Amino acid sequence: MLMKSIAAGLAGTALLATVAFAQNPTATTDKAAPAATTTTTTASGEWRASKMSGLKIYNDANENIGSINDLLMDKSGNIKIAVIGVGGFLGMGEHLVAVPYEKLKFVNEAVAYTGTGAKPAATTTTGAATGTEKTTTTTTTASSTSKWYPDHAVFNASKDELKNMPEFKYSE
Repeated sequence: MLMKSIAAGLAGTALLATVAFAQNPTATTDKAAPAATTTTTTASGEWRASKMSGLKIYNDANENIGSINDLLMDKSGNIKIAVIGVGGFLGMGEHLVAVPYEKLKFVNEAVAYTGTGAKPAATTTTGAATGTEKTTTTTTTASSTSKWYPDHAVFNASKDELKNMPEFKYSE
């Protein structure tokens, strides 16, 4: 019984396929063929939101104070809040805070570090009166060559000020 049903189904499918192939398409000579339209969209100067997660944030003194964990937008698609992760190690013990997105300043240049200490490319000057050595190093980190995301962001706060802000929690 089952074999008869399968055979009848296959025969019916073959019959319908034959009818479909036998039809002639109607020729229309009075209309021009629709032109293929290609839209080229350039996003020069735009940043990918997927690349913003993990972007390092520095303060005005070029101290690393955290990184972007998430971006929150309103219903019209405008980004309103940046969720910043402060402290912790490999995501453990990280303190999340929400800051207004417009308070972040994005920079496409590398972070310049100026500090004292023994660094590989240090310049050493010897003080004449005291005979002490002073080592000053100016280092510029490698900048992102990608045009799809900025090098870093700047937020005017210290790491301690961010840790003292109320913790951000996602509502469920």
